[in-house]
Amino acid sequence: MQNNEINDYISRIPKAELHLHIEGTFEPELMFKIADRNKIKIDYNSVEDLRAAYNFNNLQEFLNIYYTGAKVLITEQDFYDLTWAYLEKAHKDNVIHTEIMFDPQTHTTRGIAFDTVINGIHSALKDAENKFGISSKLIMSILRHLPQDEAFETYESYFNHKDKIDILGLDSSEVGNPPTKFAEIYSKGFNDGLKLTAHAGEEGPSDYVWEALDVLKVHRIDHGNRSLDDPKLVERIVNEQIALTVCPLSNLKLKVVDNLKNHPLRTMLEHGIRATINSDDPAYFGGYINDNFIQIANALQLSKQDINKLVKNSFDASFADDKRKNEMLAKLNEFIA
Repeated sequence: MQNNEINDYISRIPKAELHLHIEGTFEPELMFKIADRNKIKIDYNSVEDLRAAYNFNNLQEFLNIYYTGAKVLITEQDFYDLTWAYLEKAHKDNVIHTEIMFDPQTHTTRGIAFDTVINGIHSALKDAENKFGISSKLIMSILRHLPQDEAFETYESYFNHKDKIDILGLDSSEVGNPPTKFAEIYSKGFNDGLKLTAHAGEEGPSDYVWEALDVLKVHRIDHGNRSLDDPKLVERIVNEQIALTVCPLSNLKLKVVDNLKNHPLRTMLEHGIRATINSDDPAYFGGYINDNFIQIANALQLSKQDINKLVKNSFDASFADDKRKNEMLAKLNEFIA
């Protein structure tokens, strides 16, 4: 199939995004606008200088820029604007359901109230549902490089916002911070009825995926590339239909793979793994969800049937209720027909 044909098909097909860090959608123009509004000086002279810095060389350089962006977010309006900017792009990419991660500790440690963060994000999600028909779920992510005790302090804020938070997640620096470090808080999340997901097997080993499944009892794995190192783990993931939220351009940017042609996505599909395509931190990693679909499809010569499968996986693996899942699958079937 010609690239133009598959690219057009990808741009038009309805889809869900399940792995998206809202702080990772901060485009330079908006960062400067909000910094100016809040009278905060950032270490770049212009939008162009900041955009050039987005061409980082390693994880630490990425985190430096990531936290530079985070520090300008002060008010509920700031979090609304950040979220709304993403949702407008998602709508253009024909995303009809999104599950958004936010890192409350990134903000509460700066003295920003949990209420400020979540109310701004949630207001934008509700407006997008009304204006664009995009349904959504919100993932409260724990920063794994911090102690579990601090995660428990953050978790207490959940009880004031149970109507807004659906999922507990785990992100940040994976190596040296195994899932078992957060066994107690995940047990609490499970008992409180939250859905559970965790980053595992991106930079860390396949053992971390086992831990996420066995100790944290997660329903879904974020990334999970290294699962393929262990045939028994692959067998389990397939048998239990554990979804992997795969992020191709992130994997390329952070050197999890050296070339998209060597990306394990096709191998995942051949094994019968419920893989999905997502953008992770799109402002920093080179593209939103359609960009990820298009670049990986061209690199691996994916077919329309492969795209259909990946999209169906995203709907099936979502934490939407059965009614919404059936609506989304009906939209997909209508598109395919």
